Amino acid sequence: MKSYSWLGVLAVSMLVWRSHRALTYILLKRESPTAHYAQGNADAKCVLRTAPEMNFCEDAAFWELYSDASANSTRREVIVTCDPGRKEWNTVLGPLRNPEPHGGLWVLSTEDDAAPKRLTLQNYPPGHDFHPLGLAISPSYENGPSNVYVVNHARQRTYIEQFTLNPALPGVATHIRTLSSPYFVSPNSIALTSPHSFYVTNDHLFTRRHWPILPIVETILGLPFGWVSHISLDPNPDAATPIIGHAFAALFVNFANGVSISPSGLQVAVASTGLARVEIYARDSASNALTHTRTVPVPFFPDNLEFDAAGALIVAGHPHFPSLLKVKADLTAEKVAPSWVVSVGDELEGVETLFRSDGTVFSSSSTGLRDPAGALYVTGLYESGMLVCQPQ
Repeated sequence: MKSYSWLGVLAVSMLVWRSHRALTYILLKRESPTAHYAQGNADAKCVLRTAPEMNFCEDAAFWELYSDASANSTRREVIVTCDPGRKEWNTVLGPLRNPEPHGGLWVLSTEDDAAPKRLTLQNYPPGHDFHPLGLAISPSYENGPSNVYVVNHARQRTYIEQFTLNPALPGVATHIRTLSSPYFVSPNSIALTSPHSFYVTNDHLFTRRHWPILPIVETILGLPFGWVSHISLDPNPDAATPIIGHAFAALFVNFANGVSISPSGLQVAVASTGLARVEIYARDSASNALTHTRTVPVPFFPDNLEFDAAGALIVAGHPHFPSLLKVKADLTAEKVAPSWVVSVGDELEGVETLFRSDGTVFSSSSTGLRDPAGALYVTGLYESGMLVCQPQ
């Protein structure tokens, strides 16, 4: 019996040691500036771009529009997933009270200061919930359509919705099909390997729909029960079996959250939220197999991440998890949570702060994007609109 007790103590000690940095971020609330922007005065250079009902936006991606096959971008827009009902229905953080208020997709121009516009979801199935989380978009070439994949945390289970965006039909996202799989246990974020294939993270093995407490235990103890899958689709939208391939690309990742592929296609980054770090993998572009190469600690709980065009990794997240939970539970919209966005250098070494706030200027950062001109776009999990910071 004694030996079992010692084994238990050893196991708990190892878990605490593994999670010690993350536990520090839970227990201690560090001082944050009202707003800090690395390229100058945040008050002068950062603007909130918003519109009515554009609330609680979790993820964003650039929609690249190329004039020809040379992949020289002539224009880009930002597509954003927002869910005003997140405080009533959140399968990751809870609660699971009311799935009726549906979320939406928004488009934001990078060329002017026009208000963001909500996309019309054409042909979306009636009665089918829409609670968008992670998304990914293939580029448009010569005004051709792009495929859009969106994680949908619906009431019964989580799906991935496929849409198309067409430059000839501005303001419309056409629903193509709903993807479902027993491997979609807790899908969170998507990174495309082609217009018809992608990596998808699964953040937890235990989900709130079935085990309300176990996901919390899984996160706090740093249990490596998350994973990354690679999914291949039949390009035919009417195919009886749309998913034609599944492979486990990376196993044993604690709270596998955001995922992104480097511009070279040879590296993949995955946010391990519960351990406050980013896992880096070498990618075999022929097989899409991943091999772990290094771990990059970050000074907060990373949410989403995205490589910029130069190969730097932009990571956004939550410096103080208890504050985020207070915001989640606050129906008065008075509480705020700190925000932090960093850049990890193009050699994936060195962490530089791009934007930081105690939450009063911008709360609960979840995604950061940086365009080739250096403009920074930030979404907030429980914030209105999108923060845009211009370096010039």
